[in-house]
Amino acid sequence: MDKITAPRGTQDIFPPESRRWHALESAIHDLAARFAYSEIRTPTFEATELYVRGVGETTDIVEKEMYTFLDRKGRSLTLRPEWTAGVVRAVLEHNLLAPGPLKLYYIGSIFRYERPQKGRYRQAHQFGVECLGHAGAAADAECIQLPIELLTRFGIGGLRVELNSIGCAQCRPAYREALLSYFRPLADQLSADSQRRLERNPMRILDSKEAKDKPHIAAAPTYLDHLCGACAQHFAELHGNLDAMGIRYTINPRLVRGLDYYTRTVFEVHSDALGAQSTILGGGRYDGLVEQLGGPATPAVGFAMGLERFLMVQEQLGTAAEPERRGIQLIALGRAARDRLVPILAALRRAYDQPADMDYGDRKLGAQLKLADRNGARLAAICGDAELERGVLVLRDLETKEQR
Repeated sequence: MDKITAPRGTQDIFPPESRRWHALESAIHDLAARFAYSEIRTPTFEATELYVRGVGETTDIVEKEMYTFLDRKGRSLTLRPEWTAGVVRAVLEHNLLAPGPLKLYYIGSIFRYERPQKGRYRQAHQFGVECLGHAGAAADAECIQLPIELLTRFGIGGLRVELNSIGCAQCRPAYREALLSYFRPLADQLSADSQRRLERNPMRILDSKEAKDKPHIAAAPTYLDHLCGACAQHFAELHGNLDAMGIRYTINPRLVRGLDYYTRTVFEVHSDALGAQSTILGGGRYDGLVEQLGGPATPAVGFAMGLERFLMVQEQLGTAAEPERRGIQLIALGRAARDRLVPILAALRRAYDQPADMDYGDRKLGAQLKLADRNGARLAAICGDAELERGVLVLRDLETKEQR
């Protein structure tokens, strides 16, 4: 019988690697709380219409990457390809904006059918925040500072923050016309996808990864040359906030991000450790999405960060520390010792604030010490016939190898 394996583009996460994930997730919960964000959890699948309306029907995500299926009643459902649309849906459904501005964060899976490569999976995991109800550029700066603090906490350097402004509903029509005037004479030189998007949404051409599109994109008009006064002022205020925070950045007029809901600020954080695929996280402002999904006009900004890519960068930079050893492993050498240690283990688990475990089998000392090591225990309490007779335990520090 053929062995069943994990689907392509997915991975199993198990000890000791899962301890690195737990350390990262614990730091995320701590840092999000420091910035006054509260956690939200939404369904793994949503109505397909949510992503078509929210993410944009001409985006690569909607056109090529979503896992969509019909349920037994014929309703079209989609596994979550990104978090923001679902978070906004939940916020509106439960009227969470009624008391005023809202700050939420999430950790969980996303699903996209794309070519698996280093740090990129078909089931991936993201941490992100959504800051709803704040129109000022200070909120944008906060959403850049928060992940920078997380990266710094884990010793990840070589960071580059790239910024752009992609305007708003007032200045976009003029920019759209500028793009049409530029790309129409070049239509037969563009990729098939870009030709199809030219009249429907020419701004999506700027996000094309096709080699034949890149030289034309490089010479295309930029958003920054077509910003209205309000958008230009907002972008200038963001520069001032970041300067005051001591966060270094560069302006990238070609940065657009791959989702239609973005307005004004878009940003990415890169690490030189990743080579060509250097993006660790990205985000921006989406002032029209809440209204687009049926709610009141609400300014909003956020970011999303891939956990797999974060951990990969940490490993490549050599900043991935071994998880701290914690807790105690009870080691019984013989049935009598095991019977004596079982109630002690139960008492430890009631009173001791760190992990406590033991092997219930008849393995030899070396095998049980290996198990303690695999469990990441700091201490081993060893009991055999001699210790039972004397009423003592041998306590061994598995990090320093001291024994008493």
